[in-house]
Amino acid sequence: MEEPTTGTTAMMVPWLLLLCITAAATSGALQAHAQLESNGFISIDCGLPGQTGYVDKTTTLSYTTDAGFIDTDAGVNHNISAEYITPSTPTSLHSVRSFPSGERNCYTLGSLVSGLKYLLRGKFLYANYDGLNMLPMFDLYIGVNFWTTVNISASDVEVYAEAIMVAPDDFVQVCLINTGGGMPFISGLDLRPLKNKLYPLANETQALVLLHRFNFGPTDSHTIIRYPDDPHDRIWFPFVDVENWVDITAGEKVNILDELFQPPQEVMQTAITPRDVSENIEFTLDLESFPRDHSLGYVHTVYFCELQEYPSSNALRQFYIYRNGVLTYLQVYTPPYLAGDFVNSLKPFQASQYKISLNATAKSTLPPIINAIELFSVISTTTVGTNSQDGAVTHTCMLAR
Repeated sequence: MEEPTTGTTAMMVPWLLLLCITAAATSGALQAHAQLESNGFISIDCGLPGQTGYVDKTTTLSYTTDAGFIDTDAGVNHNISAEYITPSTPTSLHSVRSFPSGERNCYTLGSLVSGLKYLLRGKFLYANYDGLNMLPMFDLYIGVNFWTTVNISASDVEVYAEAIMVAPDDFVQVCLINTGGGMPFISGLDLRPLKNKLYPLANETQALVLLHRFNFGPTDSHTIIRYPDDPHDRIWFPFVDVENWVDITAGEKVNILDELFQPPQEVMQTAITPRDVSENIEFTLDLESFPRDHSLGYVHTVYFCELQEYPSSNALRQFYIYRNGVLTYLQVYTPPYLAGDFVNSLKPFQASQYKISLNATAKSTLPPIINAIELFSVISTTTVGTNSQDGAVTHTCMLAR
């Protein structure tokens, strides 16, 4: 996707390139039973040789090999080229499994609980693992249903696939399909159980495919928040525009009581406000390269928290929230002090673009503020759950290092 823009000013996120795509999927074939961590996480390092896993130093998560999740004769293990390994490259991306033979090769993640909610994520980093410098393009399926086409645009581009879905069975299958555009490969697969109250619009009939998840406030474009700071291991990318925005950081703990989204402390303790106090906050997120079928619409969650004590008793921060020029929250909004809050979609909305505007009221003495945002596409799963072999829905993000 194109980098998000604030009016005519480009956002300063130099290494971040997100491409998010989706699909509903059916699942079948051989079922593998994963070794779950105590929190129910499954973390697979695809292509890792042998049978021994490791603990990731950054996330403290235990990663396992992909043995047992795929047929033993499927694919070939490789290490990525050393020139692409930097201190920030996750260990789980140092190896890949490629599939030189067979049109369809599938991973099966087992030990799920039918009816429970999960976050599913696939990871891909080409990094010239085969020494050919030939960027592949191939399809991903969940079961027999098309998910997305993975188009590796550069050797150092990380591709992530993620979705929030309700499992219709006790396993889910992810398949790589050779379409003649290059050899399919994969770096890793993650599965994270979620509380069923989280993301209420993800249910038995529809899934939420992540398009964007941004954290406002960090000034370093490499500051990514995930587990253990986020107990659900969501990945929060920084949205940085130091030219137009001033970052705000709270030293005190934010009170987060909601059961619907539960953003992490580290996300809610940072925010941005316009550098020019007379300006509003406005930005656009790209929709063009996301799911082909937009008919079911989109949902969003915008997170707010007042992090500063008002400088005087006469000070006031209040603003209107617009989406594509239309009020999305019909009342004047004032963020609560050191208490997490959000404005979310109660039902999907239709859109050909996504533009958020936070406009101060005439009475406001302080400019608007925002902490974070999530934007999803909605995918139907009503055609999926016809029998016990049916599966999931997901999303794809590209991260250029």
